[in-house]
Amino acid sequence: MNSLNNSIKAYGEKDEKQVAGFVWSVVAELEYALFLLSIEHQGEIETSSWKTSSHSKEVEIELTLSSARDLLKEAKSSVEANDLYEAYKRTWMARNHLLKVQEALEKKK
Repeated sequence: MNSLNNSIKAYGEKDEKQVAGFVWSVVAELEYALFLLSIEHQGEIETSSWKTSSHSKEVEIELTLSSARDLLKEAKSSVEANDLYEAYKRTWMARNHLLKVQEALEKKK
């Protein structure tokens, strides 16, 4: 969450290089979290309809970063409630948002 909050702050300061670095860190950490969460619900996750992501051409970076942060807060609440399937779902969605941000930043270069 700290890196994600830092990425939002860096975006507000128009420092896209720092945004990219923070987002990369968050995505890397989320990959580990997804692996750990997937162990419990392997079969259910593979066939889930929410895994089909919509591909929009235009990404509003700040809005997408905020949405990812909200999803991670929900994922944390789900872990605390021992709802690991929901935690996985929210984490996966947050990671996809951040991958879209990474893609948008690369296109700007």
